[in-house]
Amino acid sequence: MSTVKKLCICAVCIALCYALPVGFHTLNLGWAFSPLHIPVLLCGLVCGWPYGLVCGAVGTVLSSALSGMPSAVQLVYMVPEVCAYGLICGLLAGRVRTGKTLLDLYCALIPAMVLGRVVSGVVRAVFFSLTQKPYSLAMWVSGYFVQSVPGIVLHLIAVPVLVLALRKARLIPVPEGSSGRV
Repeated sequence: MSTVKKLCICAVCIALCYALPVGFHTLNLGWAFSPLHIPVLLCGLVCGWPYGLVCGAVGTVLSSALSGMPSAVQLVYMVPEVCAYGLICGLLAGRVRTGKTLLDLYCALIPAMVLGRVVSGVVRAVFFSLTQKPYSLAMWVSGYFVQSVPGIVLHLIAVPVLVLALRKARLIPVPEGSSGRV
């Protein structure tokens, strides 16, 4: 894919980092579904790690500046989290070739989602220790894995479906070395 096309896709994903949360929060579903994560994961998978990383940083800050979501305090740990999503998705998507498209997507998506949460948990633990507020492993597991199950399920369904739809519509190419089989 050309650099111009990757930049255009990245720009659309950055715009979606603002638009999706606004729509979800209007319906009071934003916190449960983490809609800002979807375009970042998508950008990393489709365009690669540099674009996914930029989308995570710029999209999160832009959403905060335009809508107040996430709040300035949440930016401290959300920016590293979503940057890790875009970075890791992009790195793994460019290297994993099992011969099965869905397996390739999940081999990039799942580690990115887990490691992004780990990064955010570490940043959050440091932040809370500096502000002398309580934060524990139980709080991290509860917040990032138990309470966010609806978002995790949505991401695991929606992101691969979007990638497959974009490939089927020939808006993005099937990666070299991939059979294109689902």
